[in-house]
Amino acid sequence: MRNHHIAGALALLAAAACSPASEDTSSTTETGESAVKSESYAVIIAGERVGHLKVDHNGNEATIDYDYKNNGRGPTFAETVSYDEAGLPVSWSIKGATTFGNSVEETYALDGGRASWTDATGSGSADIDEPALYISQFGSPYSGYVYARALLKDGDNTLPALPAGELRLSEMETMEVEGESGMLSVTTYALSGADLDPDYIILDDQDRFFAYTTPRFIVIREGFEAEEERLRNLAADYGATRFEELQQEYAHDYGAPVRIQNVRVFQPDTLEMSDPVSVLVEGDRIAAIEAADATGAEGEVIIDGAGGSLIPGLYDMHGHVGDDDALMNLLAGITSIRDMGNEITVLEPLRERIESGALAGPRIHMSGFIEGISETNNSTGELASTEEEAVELVRMYAARDGYGQIKIYSSVKGEWVPAMAAEAHANGMRVAGHIPAFSTPDEMIEAGYDEITHLNQVMLSWVLPPDADTRTMQRITGIQLFEGIDLDSDEVQRTLNLMVENDVAHEPTLVIHEYAMLGRNGETNRAALDYIDHMPVAVQRNAKVALLNIADKEEDRRYRDSYDKVIEILTNMHERGIFLVPGTDMGGAFMLHREVELFTNLGMSEADVLKRATYDMAEYLGVSDSRGSIEAGKLADFFLVPGDPTADIKAIKTISLVSRGGTIYYPTEIYPEFGITPFTEIPTVSDQ
Repeated sequence: MRNHHIAGALALLAAAACSPASEDTSSTTETGESAVKSESYAVIIAGERVGHLKVDHNGNEATIDYDYKNNGRGPTFAETVSYDEAGLPVSWSIKGATTFGNSVEETYALDGGRASWTDATGSGSADIDEPALYISQFGSPYSGYVYARALLKDGDNTLPALPAGELRLSEMETMEVEGESGMLSVTTYALSGADLDPDYIILDDQDRFFAYTTPRFIVIREGFEAEEERLRNLAADYGATRFEELQQEYAHDYGAPVRIQNVRVFQPDTLEMSDPVSVLVEGDRIAAIEAADATGAEGEVIIDGAGGSLIPGLYDMHGHVGDDDALMNLLAGITSIRDMGNEITVLEPLRERIESGALAGPRIHMSGFIEGISETNNSTGELASTEEEAVELVRMYAARDGYGQIKIYSSVKGEWVPAMAAEAHANGMRVAGHIPAFSTPDEMIEAGYDEITHLNQVMLSWVLPPDADTRTMQRITGIQLFEGIDLDSDEVQRTLNLMVENDVAHEPTLVIHEYAMLGRNGETNRAALDYIDHMPVAVQRNAKVALLNIADKEEDRRYRDSYDKVIEILTNMHERGIFLVPGTDMGGAFMLHREVELFTNLGMSEADVLKRATYDMAEYLGVSDSRGSIEAGKLADFFLVPGDPTADIKAIKTISLVSRGGTIYYPTEIYPEFGITPFTEIPTVSDQ
């Protein structure tokens, strides 16, 4: 059900939850329960009201109007759902557009014992002989209430789901909330089974929908907006508790030296795999690299590497990290991540919990996110209305621990950047980010940028007029114009020359460009092909949803040809020595594997790309003395795969073991907790 804000995870692309209180229309038209003719809810993201959800009731039918806009974009859906006496949907219609404009027309119908549906993946049907819940692909957060209402009427709060799987509802706690109408008793529930993580639904004492909440996003009954932060924090607490329990159960701290026998180690200096060796870990460090058959000392824990490859931990250089992202990234071999924009109140406590060992996750390098104020500004991070405020925010981040750079976003005024960059550099911080609206990459390089984020941010000024507002969807839809770029033009060459002359790095987030430009409804996105069969049903369906609306065959061609131009430009950048940084802006994990794989299309060998995603990133972030390679004395941050990624980079996608500072994780143990079918066997573990 998280599909309503999946695009929010992509929403930082261009680099990458309201209305007055409603009149009380309560009535008692339904026997045995309180009913209302209409309900209004506020959509709030990170404390800022950005939209609405409105529901009108007519007997056993509900009509839902859902719309929000954040960072210049957001979904608009109109839903109609009808129920039977058990609260099960018998018809469902959803029309509208996704966050990035993909047209939606989804239907579901139950006729006798035959269920049929049509969504972005195509059409399906099933004969059912017991009650079952259809999981909508594009349902608004109100769909969580649709499921909860039906599950509450079932004996064990569990029902089979369509197209596959089952849905479960678990009661969390009951509490009092205060609104304009007074105090109200509400109960929180976890809804799970369709996706990787539970959704948190809140119902009132009449079992009516009250709120849907995540740590950043909430839909809450109007009149109770003052409770939104408290309830978002509650969702964060539920998530933290879940992931703390997973850490306690599955993190292996053996309390003894650990020897991983019979492995070949990737060596960034030679771009080769070593001969078979054994790697000894003591505490959080690599103590020694010895012969493959070294017996070691009594009391060692022995892990059989079975001739596999031991690879230094990967880096995702464009994350926006939460509890779930942290664990999923670690299980994917990503032991370090650069967070490119987050709330201080989310990021710093998360980093602290990971470092304390309470949660599993990568080592986080934090970016100080600075955005200007406009009608389309992003709700993430800190906002500035003047140059002085923007510079003061740079000083604020510099005074805090752990911020290695500032990240400038689209509504910052370009004329502020020289002062911001000077302050950042004076404090030893890098300057990275979007190209502010109505500015050019050339101007920002001259103003002091060290790194430009997202390839479209470099290329848009070559295809859009100077007055184009790249705070809007133009920075997304404009990418179809890339097909006409002349690489040898003076304009293109000037930008690339400036990047070379000023040693400006570039983080293209290539995977999100592939996902957007080549994704088509009904086709599994090529970025997901190698892992999607292992995922829960909702993830599989979402992988068949295009990010953008493709109007016709001609637009389809333009996007495909423009993606070819993206590869051409990046290949040229690499050949000219512009330093390319791998990052996803898509949650990392399996998408980082695809990002790394895509770099092999830019003139890099598998070994080059592996070095770029490991040692080069450690060096770029200034931590190569302790990370980036598997050597005695360095932190034990690495992962084990059965294959050889220097021969086939896809080998990094099947991981049997991850070490994060000597704490060992076996993804195959943990993935079933998320409904993921494991990729490998667990290595054999024994005592010396």
